Amino acid sequence: MAKRGKKYRKILEKKENKVYNLNEAILQVKQLSYSSFPATIELHAALKLTKDLEPKSIKGTLSLPHSESKTVKIAAFTTPADEKKAKEAGADLIGTENIIKDIKAGKINFDIAIATPEVMPQIAQLGKELGPKGLMPNPKTGTVTDDIKNAIAEYKKGKINFAADSEGVVHLAVGKIDLEDKKIEENIKETLQAIVSAVNGREIHQTIRKTHLAPTMGPSVEFKLGD
Repeated sequence: MAKRGKKYRKILEKKENKVYNLNEAILQVKQLSYSSFPATIELHAALKLTKDLEPKSIKGTLSLPHSESKTVKIAAFTTPADEKKAKEAGADLIGTENIIKDIKAGKINFDIAIATPEVMPQIAQLGKELGPKGLMPNPKTGTVTDDIKNAIAEYKKGKINFAADSEGVVHLAVGKIDLEDKKIEENIKETLQAIVSAVNGREIHQTIRKTHLAPTMGPSVEFKLGD
């Protein structure tokens, strides 16, 4: 493990060794942030997984109630019949063969890939290039769909994808440090519910084992799930 810097060690002295409620955790993580820029607050949710559930199979989508304005570049893999719809919705790259050619040449200059079912057999060859980057279109995240116009519009408005890592932990940004506490709280609650829905749709305490908040620069704090 890399040795922590002086700033981190100094701010760590202010941290209490306790589990906070959500409101307290939001206040604490703001106080423990030491970056010179508006840091991002990230939620880390460790899941309770059954033996028959592969962590990396857990994927979902989420639209935060209070999202940051962000320009998302979208590649739309479509048939010629759907190219007009994709363009009207705001897709940045449109087609199939032309995008595949660029990807094979090492040009992956988009954040989200959305595809219609008809072209998925052609895209299957891109697993090696798009898979490790989490860019492969997937029905679970709504990025393989017949309604490509609506899918593009949702991602342009701030819809995001998430997935558990190999240890069964989901990591998601839930707002900037300068966002109002109440809005951060609402983002966190929406995120936790989306994670539960992606896993099994059961009670939150049956799905999530442990939760932490952490700033871009600064120690994390653990918080307990609400009743």
